[in-house]
Amino acid sequence: MKGKATSFDIAYQAGVSQSTVSRALRDSPAVNQETKDRIFAIAKQLNYKVDKNASNLRKQRSGTLALLLFEDPTVDESQINPFFLAMLGSITRACTKRGHDLLISFQQLSNDWHADYEDSKKADGIILLGYGDYVDYEEKLNQLLAQETHFVCWGARVEGHPEFTIRSNNQQGGRLAGEHLLSLGRSRFAFIGNASEHSPEFFERYQGFVQALSTQGIKPAQVPQLEAISTEQAGFDATLQLLASGYKPDAIFAASDLIAIGVMRALQQQGFHVPSDVAVVGFDDIPVASFSSPALTTIQQNTTLAGEMLVVNLLRLIHREGIAQTEIEPKIIVRRSCGAVLPTASF
Repeated sequence: MKGKATSFDIAYQAGVSQSTVSRALRDSPAVNQETKDRIFAIAKQLNYKVDKNASNLRKQRSGTLALLLFEDPTVDESQINPFFLAMLGSITRACTKRGHDLLISFQQLSNDWHADYEDSKKADGIILLGYGDYVDYEEKLNQLLAQETHFVCWGARVEGHPEFTIRSNNQQGGRLAGEHLLSLGRSRFAFIGNASEHSPEFFERYQGFVQALSTQGIKPAQVPQLEAISTEQAGFDATLQLLASGYKPDAIFAASDLIAIGVMRALQQQGFHVPSDVAVVGFDDIPVASFSSPALTTIQQNTTLAGEMLVVNLLRLIHREGIAQTEIEPKIIVRRSCGAVLPTASF
């Protein structure tokens, strides 16, 4: 081999990526010992010397944060959940206020994209928005922990590290929805949205909802729960399934605003009036919620505060400072999709 050996030469001979070589040479726990030993042996054989100037340069910070969005199914080609679009502005402003640039891209679940952003010094840390099926996604979060990557995420709880997650109090939001519908005299309830470990935020909303109903003696078994991902079509289809079962609710709590908008469209198509026949509550308070027909009552997640907290907490992690707050309290925004049961209402 002619010329000075590089980490790429080591990577080629070891059959690993250059980023794996980089992590191994700095003794990162993300690389197993067998691979480390092989890389060190090849480095010694090639008489590889660490460039101290380059090493010092890598330790410097780029002044850039990376925002990586999960690609969600949408009615347009954006593939971005409208809730995260609302949060994007506040994240950008929070970065600007603190003298940081923001790099925006999509998450790539098929490779080592998480670690590469920080290892290649594209960014000092990562903000993750969205995760799809959490059971599958949790492995990626564990990889980030093992690779000592600086990151924060919205909503997805990182096991053993609550400081890495900014989230709404989803159970409290579910309770607010249930309490409001009970206060209107509603008595036949349904929940539409996934409610399992695969969708932990939706599941917490469901738990808070049935907890509120239980105060009036309504048991979870009396509240139909239909699966739906966060799209209008999923809400529409689940509502048709609910009505086809013969159950006639007078109140539906949807796990997101997108689901709720689909719920209202299905109800109206089947001849039900919202809210006189069926009251509907969503979750998120995306911009379109106030313009739906009727305007949607919803549980608001404060996207302005959320964006600020994501940036502030990530910078505190990067600078090895303590985290003070990770949870945001939701509040109910009452609009026309909720109303008292009319005496003449019947099915």
